[in-house]
Amino acid sequence: MHWRAGKVTARLGGWGDAVEYAVAPDPGSGLPDPVRALGYVSLVGELAVGDRVLLNASALLRGLGTGGYAFVVVAPGRLPADPPPGPGHIVKARYTPMQQLLLAIDEQESPAHAAMTSGVPAAGDLGGMPVLVADLHSALAPILCGVRDVAPHARVVYVMTDGGALPLAFSQSVAGLGASGWLAATITVGQAFGGDHEAVSLHSALLAARHVLRADLAVVIQGPGNVGTGTPYGFTGIAAGEALNAVDVLGGHGLGALRVSTADPRERHRGISHHCRTAYGRIVLGAATLVVPQLPGAFGAQIAAEARALAASARGRLTLAEEPVTGLEEALADCPVPLASMGRGLAADSPYFLANAAAGRHAARLALRRP
Repeated sequence: MHWRAGKVTARLGGWGDAVEYAVAPDPGSGLPDPVRALGYVSLVGELAVGDRVLLNASALLRGLGTGGYAFVVVAPGRLPADPPPGPGHIVKARYTPMQQLLLAIDEQESPAHAAMTSGVPAAGDLGGMPVLVADLHSALAPILCGVRDVAPHARVVYVMTDGGALPLAFSQSVAGLGASGWLAATITVGQAFGGDHEAVSLHSALLAARHVLRADLAVVIQGPGNVGTGTPYGFTGIAAGEALNAVDVLGGHGLGALRVSTADPRERHRGISHHCRTAYGRIVLGAATLVVPQLPGAFGAQIAAEARALAASARGRLTLAEEPVTGLEEALADCPVPLASMGRGLAADSPYFLANAAAGRHAARLALRRP
């Protein structure tokens, strides 16, 4: 961990619980002056110009994908007040200096605990609820564009797993989608925190989405910041396969969105990404449906052929559902948040966004058919 210190010189803006500050670092820090620093209000409170702050600059100094931020750890002269007393004893970011006590929707002190421990939820039954799983956090916005194309009033619950960012507040997309009314609720799972609701496990989160929050469908994706190593199994998106296993165990209708690209410079992510081929083809052991976008031209034919090969060689029981992309360009254009993935927008890699929107539209159609 690379510690740095400095002084707040300006508040630059922010979204939700995340506030961006300009900080003048102490001499010899190796950081730009000023440096952009992100502080989460729920962790460090509201800061003022002139406050001395301690920063975590590890990823920034290494040039990794943290959005170009250092992170405020604490302002020693302006410690936030203790949170008000209340229920909640689930510790997240456990055994780190930033661990915190939160109320989980599935814990004993939760008002939902009784509903989670009796009847259908206790039996672990999602009752066929569609649950759409994707690899990258950037898939969330186009998925919701597809959902709203056919079901603008559907109750969609986003379940954020802990493979990427742990604070949900880091996601500008979730802040914008929530403010626009496109999400009914968010649940953060495992070590992730900051959703409308917390959950200890993905299984509990899915059951809560269905039976407590009355979701029509759920979307499961890690937070921003997918980690990959270029090895077959060394990437955090592999949890997409485990998520579909959870859906199958709980009696939901699991659907996988395909990550496709014509623009990614890495060959392993061209066509259907190797992340999808591994997560869906090697990790899924039960039943799941892969949504195949009917993209035009030779690339569309390539994706269809690769999807058939993936399903034929998979360990689990994968079925394919083709979904037209007609009208989805217009749906994506109406998105209330910027569309971007790996630094590429809609114009630079439209198949990526169309594939996710198609998956969202297919999941919404399934939701509309349920009683």
